[in-house]
Amino acid sequence: MHPESLHHYLSDAWPYLQHYGYAAVFLGILVEDFALPAPGESLLIAAAFLAAHGKLHIAPLLLLAWLGAVLGDNIGYALGRFGGRAAVLRLGRYFGLNAAHLTRVEYFFRHYGGWLVACARFVAVLRQLNGIVAGMAEMPWWRFLLFNTIGAALWVGVWGMGAYYLGKRIAQPLLLVKRYEPYVLVLGLVAIVAMIVYIFRSKRSEE
Repeated sequence: MHPESLHHYLSDAWPYLQHYGYAAVFLGILVEDFALPAPGESLLIAAAFLAAHGKLHIAPLLLLAWLGAVLGDNIGYALGRFGGRAAVLRLGRYFGLNAAHLTRVEYFFRHYGGWLVACARFVAVLRQLNGIVAGMAEMPWWRFLLFNTIGAALWVGVWGMGAYYLGKRIAQPLLLVKRYEPYVLVLGLVAIVAMIVYIFRSKRSEE
């Protein structure tokens, strides 16, 4: 992950994490997964990075993220199954969901079925709509639940553990630099003085 992207995730998610902790991650992911605007993925990445620095515990964080993902998609499935396309679009217009978004997901769903439910979580628009579309397509609930559970576990594992280990790797060099900061500064000053002396002597030799 690029450092600028990581800074973006942390700055966006930090106010929620600071006030609500694990609940922010659970609710953010749950709400995002039935097409409401919420920074679910950003919250997961930022929270996992903070867990690497001891601010949160990684095990309950991953469990709550997974539960939020599974429950959110199942709420979306119920909305699609019992509300139908017209009701979903009526509700969705208040949150930026339009017919073009829904048509695009329906196309992919018709072609790839169950495995789309598992993999859709890694794609922004598909992640929010795959449960709704599965319900509208009357996909058997047990089959949806199976693929949804697998997809949620993969998604949480990739982004949660990925950000956690990235945080560990970033933290160790920073702590090392902090510990030896005085020596690093002295060495830097010595190097600068040596460079100035070298340049000065080179010019005198040329003259």
